[in-house]
Amino acid sequence: MNPKKLFGELKRRNVYRAAVAYGIVAWFLTQLTTQVFPFFEIPNSAVRFVVIALAVGFPIAMLLSWIYEFTPEGVVRTEDLDPARARSAQHATGRTLDFVIIGVLLLVIAMLIVGRIPFYRQTGESISQKSIAVLPFENLSEDKGNAYFAEGIQDEILTRLSKIADLKVISRTSTQNYKSTPENIAEIARQLGVAHILEGRVQKSGDVVRVNVQLIKAVNDSHLWADTFDRKLTDLFSVESEVAKAIAEQLRVHLTGREEKVIAATPTDNPEAYDAYLRGLAYNVKTVYTPANALGAQKYLREAVRLDPKFALGWALLSIADARGYITQSLQPTVALCEETRHAAETARALQPNLGEALLATGNYYYACIKDYDAALRYLERARKLLPNSSQVAALLASVARRRGEWNQSESYFNQTERLDPRNVNLLGQHAQLYIELRRFPEALRKFDQVLDIIPNDVDTIAAKAAIAQAEGDLPRAAALLGSIHPPADDPQALEAQVYQAILERRPEPMITQLKEILAKPDPALGYATGELRFYLGWAQEVAGDHTAAQESWRQARSELEVFLKEQPENFALMGDLALTCMGLGDKATAFKLIERAMAVIPIEKDAVQGPIPIEILARVSAGMEEPDRAIAALEKLLSIPYDGALAQNVPLTPALLRLDPMFDPLRNDARFQLLVSGGVKQ
Repeated sequence: MNPKKLFGELKRRNVYRAAVAYGIVAWFLTQLTTQVFPFFEIPNSAVRFVVIALAVGFPIAMLLSWIYEFTPEGVVRTEDLDPARARSAQHATGRTLDFVIIGVLLLVIAMLIVGRIPFYRQTGESISQKSIAVLPFENLSEDKGNAYFAEGIQDEILTRLSKIADLKVISRTSTQNYKSTPENIAEIARQLGVAHILEGRVQKSGDVVRVNVQLIKAVNDSHLWADTFDRKLTDLFSVESEVAKAIAEQLRVHLTGREEKVIAATPTDNPEAYDAYLRGLAYNVKTVYTPANALGAQKYLREAVRLDPKFALGWALLSIADARGYITQSLQPTVALCEETRHAAETARALQPNLGEALLATGNYYYACIKDYDAALRYLERARKLLPNSSQVAALLASVARRRGEWNQSESYFNQTERLDPRNVNLLGQHAQLYIELRRFPEALRKFDQVLDIIPNDVDTIAAKAAIAQAEGDLPRAAALLGSIHPPADDPQALEAQVYQAILERRPEPMITQLKEILAKPDPALGYATGELRFYLGWAQEVAGDHTAAQESWRQARSELEVFLKEQPENFALMGDLALTCMGLGDKATAFKLIERAMAVIPIEKDAVQGPIPIEILARVSAGMEEPDRAIAALEKLLSIPYDGALAQNVPLTPALLRLDPMFDPLRNDARFQLLVSGGVKQ
């Protein structure tokens, strides 16, 4: 047959139109089944059957479109029609197919629009049907002081669920700001990216506990399962295990033999030790890890392991709490604290070598205290297999990657943490800090805005946004942000951002008054941060032209900081504060010795994030001590690499900050410095 005649005949018989119509309808049906079937828990095999059937049906449909036409009398074979009627029938068939194509295209457009709605898009994934968030359990006890107990039961159930690899479980830190029994279940599920919600109520009376739980399917707010458990405190673990198993059954989750044993495990037989553990846990999961929260967690977890020395989970959490306090300096980072962190982790591992939390604690110890990132990585990778839903593991892997200078890998890990813990403000803040280190300020600001959507008006987050404005040279924007907050006396970091703003503006007098008031009655829990604030007071006084007052503040700061350095010989940040203070006092030799010591403690080759901090201190001290060559060399290095800054909100130096910061005034007439200020170094 002549190809031209064949193609002409295909067109005349509307085979082309039929192919287009069939393709559009087939695509629409495929999308419909893949998104609707999971809601009704129809197996994936049914979706595969639909796709195969549509593929097989295509050649059959094309054959039928060749053979038959639509006529007013019905479907008739094309060969049986006379030419005039055939043309009329083929025209009618074409119009019918056009209407079909247009109609289905409108449905496709509507479907795509609906698909842009976040809840529909998220829950349309089949994996989301095996996903759950556990909301805060309501405390029904007459004693409202038992709130920690309800929180603990919620966390223990969630912990058991999180150890099931076939289940996506949202971390507690993303759910703790919701109500126990909210009305907008579907909206909460959309925000968290899950298909199911678990609600619970706990009532404790003496040694008897009643736990009521209900599993809800978010898309239609239907109750899949509910139960009430009455137990003695000594038998409370059985409730947590039964709830976890029941949820796994309801969601058709595959449980391995090892996971069944983990879910059924009893971490301690001592009710008093478990109660102390729950109290410590309540402090440890606080969003803001203040010194008071860190000390509360440490106190009760120490009590838990004293009451039951074989309580492996208690030892692990004590180590984790200590490591968190050490690296955030919510606890004073002493040698003794580092030793307790190590001992607790090793004890947990000796008691239960395959306990995921024990491996996590060990990895955390090597990361936070020893800075042995290779060892930390080994333990964290092992912990990850046992704690598949732990955002803590993924977050630590992200932090380890940062320290090793693996910036893209770190970003990937942070993205994983946000899948498991999308509303954890600490993790969002750490992700933002990664972008700050890379000087990707717009992305950091977007992360901080996510934090503010969760906890509006958060002081530290607003201060961090202001620090970015400072780094970009936008002092009016920074001033507006900092003017809207009132940091408490126990939040020195946000306060330092305000002081630095006043110094950059060269109008420090109001902050001098405020600092004097705070330092008149310093909080002992702040540790060496009090001496750090005295350094800032001296700096502000020097910028204000009161040299005598500045010298007195710096002398007092030096005496306070030196006391802490004896207890914290590895604290490079403390060494940096002392070096800057000695610079202010004109003690050049001591300042440079402290910098050398800090560089030995945390060399840049060992830590890509904080290793450059002593180099920034070197640049600042060299500028103030008339060592321009050393200062310029250090600044050229700093402007070319990502890192945590040495001051205030840990923002790295930028050309804008060099232009504004009074500490670099001695370099203003140096042509090399002017080149740096103009952005002459590749960042």
